[in-house]
Amino acid sequence: MLQSETRTRKQITAYHVKALFRKIIFGYVFYSLIIGLGFAILYPLIKLIPFVFNNLEDLGNPDVIWVPIDLSVDSFRAAIRLVYGNGVPMLQSVAYAAVIAVIQIFMCAIAGYSLGRVNFWGRNLVMFLVIVTFVVPPQSLLISQYLSFKHFDVFGLISAINGSTIDLINQPYTLYVIALLGFGVKQSMFVFIFRQFFKGLPKELEEAAYIDGCGFYKTFFKIGLPNALPAIMTVGILAFVWNYGDTYYTGYFHPDGPYLSIKLTTTFAPANVNNILYAVRTWYDAPGATTFAFDSVKQAAALIFLLPLLIIYFFAQRRIVENLEQSGIVG
Repeated sequence: MLQSETRTRKQITAYHVKALFRKIIFGYVFYSLIIGLGFAILYPLIKLIPFVFNNLEDLGNPDVIWVPIDLSVDSFRAAIRLVYGNGVPMLQSVAYAAVIAVIQIFMCAIAGYSLGRVNFWGRNLVMFLVIVTFVVPPQSLLISQYLSFKHFDVFGLISAINGSTIDLINQPYTLYVIALLGFGVKQSMFVFIFRQFFKGLPKELEEAAYIDGCGFYKTFFKIGLPNALPAIMTVGILAFVWNYGDTYYTGYFHPDGPYLSIKLTTTFAPANVNNILYAVRTWYDAPGATTFAFDSVKQAAALIFLLPLLIIYFFAQRRIVENLEQSGIVG
């Protein structure tokens, strides 16, 4: 009897030792992966911060790596002077991205509601075409889209009234028209997100609305939209971020627009290296500034460009993952 109890205690002790050993090994591997991935993601930012806060003439000095000898914000001052000015370009870009995001939310919500809740002939075919539009690279559709907006017409009505088509390329409202027609940045993906969300809503909500005398649009505005807050927030955040940093549609359809994404690309083009270096050397009395100074100013401008996105993430981070799960994007 004593031998069996001793054997049982030894087995229990061995089991606890094995469980503790597994827990230690798993924790070590898990936290090693987390720390390694975190370091790999944050390393460029960690490397960037001392770079942009360095003295312009110390950039490229092999003795100055992580800790600047003289802290300086000249890179940010030059970036603001070259790109941002009095802040109007930033406000214009934010306003543009916000308006486009609102348009895309409304158009994609009603399209997703129709595809998710209305049983009409050809619904699966339409959804298939939406997915194809998302999968196909936008560059393959560029020529047809560009020609359509270069010679814009609606079933021949515009040419019948005006005598010719309308050229919408490089017009301030062109990108808004593209979003209204459903061809904006990643708009097919947003339709899919709304469709997945509305497809999961209980049918009893619609049936109750129809009994109360609501039609399609009233049901959409009274029942669909108020319950689609997770999908609206998800699409709103993604639409704002992608439109704010877009260079494809803005570059081809409105290249002369006041968009920071385009302005950053043109200002810091390789052809402007000497001009920017001359300006930096003159403005801040840094005759020893090299091409590293150009890179520092460019990176400082990129950090300022990211400020609206960081602010949005700071306020929305607690609900981003939850909304992504509820919106159906992972379904």
